[in-house]
Amino acid sequence: MDDLTFVLITGLSGAGKTETVRILEDMGYFCVDNLPPALIPKFAELCIQSEGRINHVALVCDIRGRGFFDHLIEVLETLEDSGFSYEILFLEASDEALIRRFKESRRRHPLHPEGSVLDGIQQERQRLQELRGRAHRVIDTSSLTPRELRQEIGRCFGGNSNYRTMAISVISFGYKHGIPLDADLAIDVRFLPNPHYVESLASFTGNDAPVRDYVLKWSITQRFLQKLLDLVEFLLPQYVREGKQELVIAIGCTGGRHRSVAITNYIADFIRQQGFVVNVEHRGLQQRI
Repeated sequence: MDDLTFVLITGLSGAGKTETVRILEDMGYFCVDNLPPALIPKFAELCIQSEGRINHVALVCDIRGRGFFDHLIEVLETLEDSGFSYEILFLEASDEALIRRFKESRRRHPLHPEGSVLDGIQQERQRLQELRGRAHRVIDTSSLTPRELRQEIGRCFGGNSNYRTMAISVISFGYKHGIPLDADLAIDVRFLPNPHYVESLASFTGNDAPVRDYVLKWSITQRFLQKLLDLVEFLLPQYVREGKQELVIAIGCTGGRHRSVAITNYIADFIRQQGFVVNVEHRGLQQRI
């Protein structure tokens, strides 16, 4: 139980609960939206019995649960009596910010679907007053951008996850097969000397030492790598700061078997030295010539 992080997300409608769930999912949390409070104890028991397979959990409970939601305080007291630890994250915002968001989304307030949005907000504040008082963390999202909210959630709940480790894939490909659709950055290395035209190297790939050494030995390759690695080193922390969760760097040559493979392996090793987990894929080697 000590290894289980259990977060209950609640708060005002329009304050950012949906976005918060997305952020926590990106951080590796198992998230459940709008679970009836009466089912929370059973769900918590299942998480404990998972033997470490589920150790970061986030639940959203709010007034969408209607009559079920009224029993949430009782359920939380039951959890406390059983020694189960949890943390309540309460999201709120100013009336002005909430009204603006409801108008922009053209949604009705769940407590006042046929009337004033402001009336619904005020009723909801009143109903959530006791729950807000029990909250371990309260975040006012009135002036937060999605990026700032991601940073705040990461600061609060990212300590025990791989949140800071952006998933990076470096892939090699051949331009004659087309540029990968999932590439964020595509780098063309067809200007480098081509081992394909060296008879003793043509049958090898960039994974083999003779081809790798041939590609890397040229001064133009070293100049190119210096500039590219400087760019990569600059970009990675910027992407992390922005909250980017996945990055795909594609390195392409003509056939995707020699130059792009050698350069991909070199760049991947460099990125690992920066503390990131890197997946390497050589798509050109998987395709017929």
